[in-house]
Amino acid sequence: MKIIYTDVLIVGGGLAGLRVATGVRERGHDTVVLTLVPPKRSHSAAAQGGMQASLANSKMGEGDNEDVHFSDTIKGSDWGADQMVARMFTHCAPKAIRELAHWGVPWSRVHRGDHTSIINAKKVTISEKDEAHGLITARDFGGTKKWRTCYTSDGTGHSMLYAMDNKAHEDNVEIHERLEAVSLIHENGRCCGAIARNLMSGELVAYVAKATTIATGGYGRIYSVSTNAIICQGIGQAIALETGVATLGNMEAIQFHPTAIVPVGILTTEGCRGDGGLLLDKDGYRFMPDYEPDKKELASRDVVSRRMTEHMRKGKGVKSRYGDHLWLDITILGREHIEKNLREVKEICENFLGIDPAVDWIPVRPTQHYSMGGIRTKYTGESQTLKGLYSCGEAACWDMHGFNRLGGNSVSETVVSGMLVAEYISDFLDSDESDITIDTKNVEKFLKIEQDKIDTLLSKENGEDAYELRRRMEEIMMEKVGIFRNGDDLQDAVTELEELLKRSKNIEVFRSKSRASNPALENAYRTQKMIKIALTVAYGALLRTESRGAHSREDHPKRDDANWLKRTIMSWGDESDTMPTVSYEEIDISTMELPPGFRGYGKDLTQHHCDTKVRQEVVDKMKEELESKGASRFEIQNELMPFLDKLPKKYRGRNERFGEDI
Repeated sequence: MKIIYTDVLIVGGGLAGLRVATGVRERGHDTVVLTLVPPKRSHSAAAQGGMQASLANSKMGEGDNEDVHFSDTIKGSDWGADQMVARMFTHCAPKAIRELAHWGVPWSRVHRGDHTSIINAKKVTISEKDEAHGLITARDFGGTKKWRTCYTSDGTGHSMLYAMDNKAHEDNVEIHERLEAVSLIHENGRCCGAIARNLMSGELVAYVAKATTIATGGYGRIYSVSTNAIICQGIGQAIALETGVATLGNMEAIQFHPTAIVPVGILTTEGCRGDGGLLLDKDGYRFMPDYEPDKKELASRDVVSRRMTEHMRKGKGVKSRYGDHLWLDITILGREHIEKNLREVKEICENFLGIDPAVDWIPVRPTQHYSMGGIRTKYTGESQTLKGLYSCGEAACWDMHGFNRLGGNSVSETVVSGMLVAEYISDFLDSDESDITIDTKNVEKFLKIEQDKIDTLLSKENGEDAYELRRRMEEIMMEKVGIFRNGDDLQDAVTELEELLKRSKNIEVFRSKSRASNPALENAYRTQKMIKIALTVAYGALLRTESRGAHSREDHPKRDDANWLKRTIMSWGDESDTMPTVSYEEIDISTMELPPGFRGYGKDLTQHHCDTKVRQEVVDKMKEELESKGASRFEIQNELMPFLDKLPKKYRGRNERFGEDI
């Protein structure tokens, strides 16, 4: 048995994982990163549009600050987010983006003078100040009051990931490529590392660590069409779930992006619409102003996706052999703008559709894109129930997104949460609390369990085909657990997924019985885990009899704060169980800085909680009294919901902006 010891084991080599790795390394702790692919091939590279941070450098960002960013994030979440975490995030985002600039990310910059932009289908002249020349600029994105999304053309994730990978190498972070964590080592409520499988040789290796961090991204590939990379299968969440100790939160919260190209489902960035692109129907008619007259194409993502689907249901979609779609028109932006700021979109259109988006409309429709749910953590990133297990980025339910994520808040979360979690882990490692004592026999026990599972899969005869089970799972999720949901479909989905899970216990590995470099074997053991994740999504959606954010129930159209202002918590008690165990975590209105209200889209169908009015009165009174005394916005915020004491001291300082005395 091969055992590798380290202070911190990080599962996942994308932006979140690398940012944790560099942070703990700079604090003097050894770290090992396990990654399925070389870090620069991680799914983080696919992020196009930008990273949100309230710098307020550009003309259209004037007046922006942490308060506005916080408000946009909470409203975007449909009041499902943890407001303390959202505050920590919005406070640290400007620090993170400036740090990335220092590490080499070539952010697009403000240019002094007059510039033409497309706003609401009209050319508008924007005049940038001389003193802002050369500072990081921003573009418009959905669900925001200000232009806040900082970018590098439309290759933001690519630029950020390359810079982070270079930084990891500079800090001598040890990266083990082509290794997949298949289970967590734990005893007595303490995580002690992971069992990993070498994808090339098939060898199982035990990693023993004082702290283990899962940063494996989302679980979009449980759907048949997704903008996610094929490695985003939810395995990180699954191995946490399979401990029987760690819990998952809000797994039913699935975001569909409005503009994935048809038929392959590759993303075209929200920056297309942020820069002035339009959504058109089969008649070439711009329909979004009819549904959302204020925000139009730049309503929140969940809203735009639903409006597009509604419009296609009315017969306004463009017929094609791949199903109905709508058009994204960016020709209005002009070739120069597209080739400079949307060049990845142009290349995607040329390579996958054979069209020139400077001339042709792009066929698009909503497609699974992001997972708001994940491993439920404290604000420190540590699991609420399994000590020594941490998670950050899309793999986690840190819960700054609630039931809908704003565009640009995702890559921002990866580096901000990674930055913070690295400090919390380092503090943990600097204390006696991190000490572990685990018998080698126990480590060997976990490795043998995984070895036996693989032996069983390879020796099975006349069993189930994992590829068939997985395809059916993907179809069920797409057809019955999609943008619009209803009780009958969800019940059917849960029933059939449970049956698929039972059948998955009888999987046979077809085509090849090799232990090394065998995709069929990998698919076999992953499919078993993916079906469990799919069940947590479908079952959580079935039980949540309301509509909140991206979770839209046609049979329960109201947002029901009175009964459902709570997080769904999933656990898996025993390996033999065929269904997850469900509990709920109440969201306390009495501690909110921004009490629940109307998001501003469509009709207000909210069923309010009785505590909302009480808390709003308290907040209003506190603000009025403090403002009369001349208190600053910082002082008012601190009285409403103190959070700075939760942050590492190095990140507590205020953020500088033009025209604001800090």
